[in-house]
Amino acid sequence: MSDLFLSPEHVLQGGYFHATLRKLQEPNRSIESHNIMYPVFLLEDKDAMQAVSSMPNVYRYGINKLIPALTELVDRGLQSILIFGIVETLPKDPTGSSADCPENPVIKALPLIKAALPNLVIACDVCLCPYTSHGHCGILTNGAIDHPESVKRIAEVALAYAKAGAHIVAPSDMMDNRIKAIKDELFENKLQNQVSVLSYSCKFASSMYGPFRDTMKSSPMAGDRKCYQLPPGSSGLAARAAARDVAEGADFLMVKPGLPYLDIVRQTKDRYPNHPLFIYQVSGEYAMISKSGEGSEMEAVLMETLLCMRRAGADCIITYFAPLILNIIAKKL
Repeated sequence: MSDLFLSPEHVLQGGYFHATLRKLQEPNRSIESHNIMYPVFLLEDKDAMQAVSSMPNVYRYGINKLIPALTELVDRGLQSILIFGIVETLPKDPTGSSADCPENPVIKALPLIKAALPNLVIACDVCLCPYTSHGHCGILTNGAIDHPESVKRIAEVALAYAKAGAHIVAPSDMMDNRIKAIKDELFENKLQNQVSVLSYSCKFASSMYGPFRDTMKSSPMAGDRKCYQLPPGSSGLAARAAARDVAEGADFLMVKPGLPYLDIVRQTKDRYPNHPLFIYQVSGEYAMISKSGEGSEMEAVLMETLLCMRRAGADCIITYFAPLILNIIAKKL
């Protein structure tokens, strides 16, 4: 059995076990609800709801506030979410031990969301930066990324989310070989055909993450992430990163940010047309579009942007505009 698993391109069912995921395997250029994934920020305090000052109409939720908000959106057509956990009272330490502890807000919320909204696809961002005392996406040894230990830890966290009920685990750390490590853990726990791996395969060291990092309180305490996120001007490294993740068995690929990197989207889709491709329309893009006009003017800019992303090859767009997009889609029906 292990010999068969050494050929990850033969493990397909992790990418289409759910009806929404099957739709992503049938690409076109329309913008429908299954083409949109809503990123949500989850707090430890179950009854909290906090506005994000740098992102209008975006909130951080405790689970008791999140489920009613999601229920309303699911009734309007929402089909998938991407969860980011935020800790304020749990300890942060060098290994990010709170990322997969029983009190982690994501692990506690997953069974509740699945019970309340059984048809909603739930993806979980997998990274250490919100939980480490140093704010980096991996484990440090003598001030530098320790890749073997980082990959081991990322795989442990991904498995914990998978066991708690995530349909998709989405490693955003950009460490080499973490896709294989996660796939190995899923296989060993008989979850390889029940949980997808969405790789942040082409994630750039962008200046457009500022509002997000403020929201997550996840900026590095020292240094930056340029040694593991991609240089903005490099298309070659992006191609190699996508190739690495495909070879290791990623079910879905991602380009992040979105609009400034549509050439990378096209490049990636051309090289891997059989892998559903996600774009993350990041917080900086959200802030810019939010300021592009009022009402219908802003909506026109947004929908043109989404259309261009779909044209470039995106099958699913992760966007904070999801509630507004669902309203726009409903008006066209």
